Amino acid sequence: MIKKIIHYLLSLFKLQLHRMPTAEELNQIVNQIAESERRKTLWLRNMEIETILDVGANTGQFAKFMHELFPRATLYSFEPLQDCYEELLDQFKDVPEFQAFNVALGDETGTVEMHRSEYSPSSSLLCMNELHKTSFPYSKQESLQKVDIVCLDDMANRLKLRKPMLVKLDVQGYEDKVISGGKNVINQADIVITELSVEQLYDGQPLFDDIYKTMASMGFQYRGNYDQLCSPDDGRVLQVDGIFSRA
Repeated sequence: MIKKIIHYLLSLFKLQLHRMPTAEELNQIVNQIAESERRKTLWLRNMEIETILDVGANTGQFAKFMHELFPRATLYSFEPLQDCYEELLDQFKDVPEFQAFNVALGDETGTVEMHRSEYSPSSSLLCMNELHKTSFPYSKQESLQKVDIVCLDDMANRLKLRKPMLVKLDVQGYEDKVISGGKNVINQADIVITELSVEQLYDGQPLFDDIYKTMASMGFQYRGNYDQLCSPDDGRVLQVDGIFSRA
């Protein structure tokens, strides 16, 4: 997703300029990426998506892009960090088809501790490992924050799920738990775009093969990658955003 590419480019800027980019430089990056993303989504536009579930919304980067593609679609975002959630609400205050939930999704209900990264998109319910910290050092400072967690299936009666439906999962290593707690809802999706890690960036997270097998068992076919995150040190692929559709 866009935030993942920004994650990578921030590292490159820091290496080349020995500083973080200015707001103007970062804005240029975002605009260039947005134009590239638009060119890559013609296939998706043709699906005329009616419902979007944005799981791991952060401050609305993906939601904003999807709203531009499908302005009439119902958009549900899930974000556990309070400040990110409030920014999300502010960005979409004039969008009547939008609803946000200040919760994490998983396979349980209650309160859990989240590892809040200084770079908020890297925050996770799992502990960040050394590979992540050395590859993206600006994200390594973290603190523990209590957040509410629920199962997606338990929220189904609060959602109006019209098809075609797209589900996006970007929860920093917690994808298997979200799927486990939301199989009934996710099974109704036509497209799932989910983060898939090639190497572990969080302790105990599932890797590509684990999520691939789970999605295949639910009747989804792997259709390739939306984009990918590479190591700024040696260029190897660390994560991809995998596209799955109904067989």
